[in-house]
Amino acid sequence: MSDLRRLRYFLAVAEERNFTRAAERLHIAQPALSRQVRELERELGVELLSRTTHKVEPTEAGRMLLERGPALLDAADSLWRGVRAFADGRLGSVSLGYGMSAGYDTAPQLLLAMSEEAPGIEVSARVMVFADIVDGVAAGTLDVGLVRCAPPQQDLVLTLLRLERQGVIVGRDHPLAADGATGVDPADLDGVKLLLHARTHNPGHYDQVMEICARAGAKPEVLVRGLDFDASYTPVASGSAVTVVGESGRVGLPAGLVWLPLEPASAVEIQLVTRGGNRSPVIERLLKVAAGTAGRQGWLQPPD
Repeated sequence: MSDLRRLRYFLAVAEERNFTRAAERLHIAQPALSRQVRELERELGVELLSRTTHKVEPTEAGRMLLERGPALLDAADSLWRGVRAFADGRLGSVSLGYGMSAGYDTAPQLLLAMSEEAPGIEVSARVMVFADIVDGVAAGTLDVGLVRCAPPQQDLVLTLLRLERQGVIVGRDHPLAADGATGVDPADLDGVKLLLHARTHNPGHYDQVMEICARAGAKPEVLVRGLDFDASYTPVASGSAVTVVGESGRVGLPAGLVWLPLEPASAVEIQLVTRGGNRSPVIERLLKVAAGTAGRQGWLQPPD
């Protein structure tokens, strides 16, 4: 760092051909400037400036340094700026795992906000099953998880991102959608085949959906949904079942299916999962962008 400062001082003198003007340009005292340039010459073991009473001229070695020195300073400045950008979270990389349910709206909105507000951060995102997301964050192989209903776990921090209203996807010809229905009372799910992932896949989400039904006195018949992605909701489309999903699940619904909100309104928590302790600046930056996104989208307002 001292050599770079002395190089900057030398370049000012060589460009101005005058110590007084160079000192004024650098806002330092002329004697201090002279000492620094002589120290640079001593370190390099070569005379860089030819000094007379009336003028200063670069020597042959000085002309070489004058020609190449600015590029070195520009490269150093760029390097320092880059290092500082890592320190304040403007540059870096982060790995994000999210469940299929977040892939309709929540994850895309967050990734879009990151690309616009933190373009220097490379986010590698992929769809994963719930257990692998939580285990990956805990083990350090994944930086951030985006999940539903994560249980409290030691050394993990849960940050609420969204309260997503829940509804029922049914076929247009299903009795629950009859007569232009605009919502579904959970009590009407009593005895209905309800398509859900197995409880072992995400116990918190399974229990919350079943609790919504239980509070209304309903006991649906659970039809276990596989982990394979089924955008067609095949059992629902065939009329043999219905399924409870968040409001974002309305995106891209196949023809013949409708999403009807549960009434009274019920919401499921969508959370960001990170490790506790000292988080990296890029993680803090992502959390800040996520909070801003949630505010703009109104994600944290309880559904009416």
